[in-house]
Amino acid sequence: MIANMHMSLGEMIAVFSAGLGAGAINAVVGSGTLLTFPVLLAVGLPPVTATVSNAMGLIPGAISGAIGYRRELRGQRTRLLKFGAGALVGGLTGAALLLALPASAFERIVSVLVGLALILVVFQPRISRKLRERRERDGSTAHPDGGPVLSVGLALASVYGGYFAAGQGIIYMSLMGMTLDESMQRLNAVKNVLAALVNSVAALFFLFLADFHWTTVALLAVSSAIGGQLGAKVGRRLSQTVLRTLIVLVGSVAIVQLVLR
Repeated sequence: MIANMHMSLGEMIAVFSAGLGAGAINAVVGSGTLLTFPVLLAVGLPPVTATVSNAMGLIPGAISGAIGYRRELRGQRTRLLKFGAGALVGGLTGAALLLALPASAFERIVSVLVGLALILVVFQPRISRKLRERRERDGSTAHPDGGPVLSVGLALASVYGGYFAAGQGIIYMSLMGMTLDESMQRLNAVKNVLAALVNSVAALFFLFLADFHWTTVALLAVSSAIGGQLGAKVGRRLSQTVLRTLIVLVGSVAIVQLVLR
């Protein structure tokens, strides 16, 4: 079903600009929804219609960001297949919950989830070092894919992503950073693929069962695809420390915005 609403030229420019920024932010950090969602509400879309239109419109941006990080995806095929299956199931579940539950159901815990994720991102180097030291003492080795705990955690994060998506990328990064012995850039590449899968399966579900606004979807699709490429080019040049700092800064802004909304 398509929500009928006329948009002025100024509103279309605002939505396009928000999509451009969201595509870039999602490719580097995640949380681009926190940029687009308020704009969609400001131009007059109802909350659920805005969420659905946003999820559908940001698919090209997510795919664009994943393509921009394709070099960092090399050697991670098995990992992507395993995590991707959970992301598809989780994203579909979250999309179904969006239509079944009150619009504010997950929003009440979003800031808490993002806050916990940021704490893990900040302390991830120290925690990872402690885990390595413990494995050396025990003579054990790390699971190459993080084990069942990571798979379940990513699947649950994907449920949340299919429902709302704000801060989804930060949660992905914190969970993988805790359990995988990989660089931040390679983890970011996986994060982009998982986000693309969640957005895609949720959008397919919404296409047949939810209200959305075609003009908004089209504007976000074009602008987020451009932004995804720009974000990938910039993000791939960032050091691990800078990338981690950027994640914390964006996440902190996200928490403030969510609390005040």
